[in-house]
Amino acid sequence: MINRYEAELKQLEDAGNLRKLRESCPSDIIDMSSNDYLGLNKNREIYEDFMESFLNKKYRFGSTSSRLLSGNAAEYSELEQLIGNCYGKEASLVYNSGYHANIGVIQAIAGKNDLIIADKLVHASIIDGAKLSKADFIRFRHLDYKHLEIILKRHRNNYRNVIIVSESIFSMDGDIADLGKLIDLKERFDCLLYIDEAHAIGVRGRAGLGCSEEFNHINSIDFIIGTFGKALASIGAFVVCNSVFREFLINHSRSFIYTTALPPVNLAWNVYIFKRLPDFSKKRETLIELSVQFSRLLGLESESHIVPVVIGENRKTTDVSELMRLSGFNVMPIKHPTVAKGKARLRFSLNADHRIEELLPVKQVLYESGIIAADQNI
Repeated sequence: MINRYEAELKQLEDAGNLRKLRESCPSDIIDMSSNDYLGLNKNREIYEDFMESFLNKKYRFGSTSSRLLSGNAAEYSELEQLIGNCYGKEASLVYNSGYHANIGVIQAIAGKNDLIIADKLVHASIIDGAKLSKADFIRFRHLDYKHLEIILKRHRNNYRNVIIVSESIFSMDGDIADLGKLIDLKERFDCLLYIDEAHAIGVRGRAGLGCSEEFNHINSIDFIIGTFGKALASIGAFVVCNSVFREFLINHSRSFIYTTALPPVNLAWNVYIFKRLPDFSKKRETLIELSVQFSRLLGLESESHIVPVVIGENRKTTDVSELMRLSGFNVMPIKHPTVAKGKARLRFSLNADHRIEELLPVKQVLYESGIIAADQNI
């Protein structure tokens, strides 16, 4: 019986698709695969400031239960009220991770006689949430809002509710959704709008609340998903919504109901770091400037701190990733099936602590690998 699984693993290996766990990036290598966009994870000053309050309050390291039993620590209420207040929304609800949030919220709000319409390149967790729901599911071409409109004209009247789903900054391409167009279609066709801001929280907007804040669209989006596990250097995620939806999720969202709550110490850190978000405006400015410089260095155009270099085949991408590591850069290959076949890439994930001077050798490695031309300058 086990032979089948061994054979499938061998097929993955032969195709260059076999995933393996690796140790975290060593300190002598520049990490360009981390989602620590603001560089907070290694910020000693912030860590010591939080630890001072931690020692005074002695937060517990475990919750030992789900929130609906005995795991609903007081820090949850503080965090959810803080998030709701910052967004100017009625309510928020915290989940254990971005994956838990996407599968849990979508599965709960979309039922029989409903339709989910999602951008073709949304995250796997959104797709899984749609599959777990009892709703019908259609995907529109990436950032193609004319296609979305055609789908809405064809199908809107056949369903009770329609939920339009998109990321704000897309995790693999670094491009940005046109929230204004999505809101226009949501309002014209009487839909709900669900925006995953996982890669925008902390790094976009005056107070770091994401693209919905940057473009002044918070009040027009029904569900805003944010995560603590990327720019905020923690764990957990949240949905911002109205109070009716929050209560509905508490009663119907399976990934919320049937999981052990986050430890109070993590919740306390989330409160601390979320309060500090407005303080990181300089880091956000630095990151935007660096993104422009790095994209220009490689002869690319990128709308964000995520700069993909598409190489094509899995094996070639893995080989170039290894050359990067030997040159002092941790840039993990992103391969099919995570991205479309023939679209394997190096996903350069910039953070505010990177300096363009230290990233110059990246261009040389890509040039020697035949990926970019040699005449690209800063």
